[in-house]
Amino acid sequence: MKRREFTQLSAASALAAGTAGGLLVQPALAQGGPIEGRQYQRLNTKVPGAAPGKIEVIEFFWYGCPHCYVFEPTIEAWAKQLPADVVYRKVHVAFRENVKIHQRLFFTLEAMGKEAQVRPAIFNAIHRGGQSLTDPKAMATFLAPLGVDSAKFQELYNSFTVQTKCQQAAKLQDSYNIDGVPTVAVGGRFLTSPAMAGFGLRVSEEELGQRAIAVANFLIEQARKG
Repeated sequence: MKRREFTQLSAASALAAGTAGGLLVQPALAQGGPIEGRQYQRLNTKVPGAAPGKIEVIEFFWYGCPHCYVFEPTIEAWAKQLPADVVYRKVHVAFRENVKIHQRLFFTLEAMGKEAQVRPAIFNAIHRGGQSLTDPKAMATFLAPLGVDSAKFQELYNSFTVQTKCQQAAKLQDSYNIDGVPTVAVGGRFLTSPAMAGFGLRVSEEELGQRAIAVANFLIEQARKG
């Protein structure tokens, strides 16, 4: 989803995403591998990241992005299988005001150690339940039955710690020139996405996600070569 293009998926696609499993069938890529400028981009300047000897993979996403919702089962299943030299994390973007609110939600939950646990419920509430989750009190009410302490949540939501995390994420987003989500950054040097990986193809959202994973695997190998 582009920074200024907030289109919606069909209900059928969203339902399929909600029930998709972790099967990673990687479609064949172009002969000779992904093509720079099509299936992936190379940054002009490397972005500092993981510790020496580690390859950092970042998924830039937004809770409210329907394409991120579809991609979520695929990338999370893949992330659980990554080798020891690959460090994976998610970073919530901040393209506009309602996205910034969700970004604050993300980092508040991360600070509480609850984000991964409740993320599926947040995605489902937004994309299948029609909830906006753009009010802190409404967020706390929604999260309480999921094991998130309401008072602690509201305290952290307005904290300096979370504000700093949001600022850092915004700077990282700019360093990678992120203008759409979901986008996967690899090794501080490469970017790919379902949209890029499916360049010129008319295939399902699910297959675009699988293709993005195949490209990400290729880029991890490129990062290993230095």
